[in-house]
Amino acid sequence: MSEIQQEAEQCDMHEAVSGPGKRFSLQLVWLIPIVAAIIGGTLVVKTYLQKGPTITISFKSGEGLEAGKTKVKYKDVEVGLVKNITISEDITQVIATVELRKEVTPYLVEDTKFWVVRPRISGGGISGLGTLMGGSYIGVDVGISKQPQWTFIGLETAPVVAMDTPGSRFQLHSPDIGSLDIGSPVYFRRIQVGQLVSCELDKDGKGVTFKVFVAAPYDKYVRANTRFWNASGVDLTMDANGLKVDTQSLMSILIGGIAFQTLDESGEAPPTTANTAFTLFATRDEAMKNRDTISQSFVMVFKESVRGLSLGAPVDFRGLIVGEVSGIHVAHDASSKEVNMLVEMRIYPERLRSRVIGAVPDPKQYSAVLNEMVAHGLRAQLKNGNLLTGQLIVALDYFPNAPKAKVNWALSPPRFPTTPGSLVELQATLMQLLKKLEKLPLDEVANDVRQTVQTLDVTLKDASSMLRRVDKDILPEIGMTLEEARKTLEEGRKTLGAAKQTLSADAPLQQDLRATLRELARTAQSLRVLTDYLERHPESLIHGKQEDKP
Repeated sequence: MSEIQQEAEQCDMHEAVSGPGKRFSLQLVWLIPIVAAIIGGTLVVKTYLQKGPTITISFKSGEGLEAGKTKVKYKDVEVGLVKNITISEDITQVIATVELRKEVTPYLVEDTKFWVVRPRISGGGISGLGTLMGGSYIGVDVGISKQPQWTFIGLETAPVVAMDTPGSRFQLHSPDIGSLDIGSPVYFRRIQVGQLVSCELDKDGKGVTFKVFVAAPYDKYVRANTRFWNASGVDLTMDANGLKVDTQSLMSILIGGIAFQTLDESGEAPPTTANTAFTLFATRDEAMKNRDTISQSFVMVFKESVRGLSLGAPVDFRGLIVGEVSGIHVAHDASSKEVNMLVEMRIYPERLRSRVIGAVPDPKQYSAVLNEMVAHGLRAQLKNGNLLTGQLIVALDYFPNAPKAKVNWALSPPRFPTTPGSLVELQATLMQLLKKLEKLPLDEVANDVRQTVQTLDVTLKDASSMLRRVDKDILPEIGMTLEEARKTLEEGRKTLGAAKQTLSADAPLQQDLRATLRELARTAQSLRVLTDYLERHPESLIHGKQEDKP
């Protein structure tokens, strides 16, 4: 019995020990879902914390965009994905909802740019060829602003220059766009140092404002006295040195270009800051010429044609450009009933003083010296500046034989004395010659010649009668034979007949004289027509007379 009791007690002892083991197994079962919940929550929190911002981008078209597939790339690195594409309420735009990575958040500022990268062909070249295989994507150009933004308007084309490219941006202003386009190169000493970034019409519609980018380190050469000019196409110049052809590069001929240069490179001009405004000149010559601060206007009266004279034509003083034509008008003189041409010119005294008068600083002294120059024969005259184009210029020169004149400072603007041009003088000389020819008494000369011939005919008849008497009465007395006298008379008769024939009204000499006088009259008329034609078409001296179009 004792053994049985001992075994029973041992069994009780084993059962008593097994109780705590069952409670431990129940706690382990509940621990697994708790750990799983903790891990899941951690993953959710981590995912939430790592989730990037969601932005919206508006485009004019949804071409190349596809929800769930179109990626957003910065420098060819994926930074986001298009999640949804909808149409705006006014159905004018396509709105793409984009999820970006969290590390992109600091760069979502107001001047950050987005655009759809797709294959494009423009004047500046071909871009986006990589999308032919991989599909279109949205490109990003990070801005430099500090103002955060979550809604953006997409660009139609990619920016020409990225915002993080080292360099400077400048503004240029011009009356028109010319042959320039977005992406046109910017040159410095024929080296491409930048590009035209954008252009827009001024609010008042009177000009165009360009924005150009000059890359570092070339932007340090843009200073306060730097001049920009349109370097598009080919610049042809014809002067005393011959024909000159100037162009920046083949690219500037095709898509245009802009060049710049400092006006005084030896000086210490202050450097410029970003977005400094400059003027875009049409040509290099116009950009690099000195800007005159002082000008004096005069008016000139011409009684001749001003055909070929245009606004901006140079005022030349013995080869030195001292001004330009600023106006051309018609004036009717009521007292003399004449119609004259008024030409206004703008003279720059600094050019004239520094080279002619000897750097006179006082404008009053300039006026006094100009009066003295006019007193010694200084006059304004219209001259042909280019035989090829027929353009006229205003030439200032000395004419000692010109009538005395003065500058009329009482008028506003003052009136400067003039002298007729060389063509006008030639025409006046030919007209005087024609008038003298017209005054010749050609009819009276012909009548006198006719009367002289008639008188000679009477004289010959009297001589014949006298010879007959000589034959009868005188020859026997002087011992001359009749045959000899007859030969002598025959020779005299032939001589007189030849003289009569020569001096008759229908004689060749008379006809030649009349023909010569008629040719002389026609020549005078042709000279008059020639001078009139040369006055209207001076370029015909080079090209010849142009045929009239039917």
